[in-house]
Amino acid sequence: MAAHPPVVVHPPSPSGGRRVTIRGEIAGLAMGPPDLLEFLRRAGAEDVRLDDPELIEWRGGGPDVWA
Repeated sequence: MAAHPPVVVHPPSPSGGRRVTIRGEIAGLAMGPPDLLEFLRRAGAEDVRLDDPELIEWRGGGPDVWA
């Protein structure tokens, strides 16, 4: 059985942004890729690809969907 990615980017919120969880903990509300990269940096992950399916599970649209 494959492990789930440690990062989940949830569907866009009606008010804008996407909730981000890292290892099951809420990291915050990302308004775009720079916010997501900052959450990942704070969690110790740097130089990541936002399209890496082993790291990030995108729900409700990929890295280009924020609204």
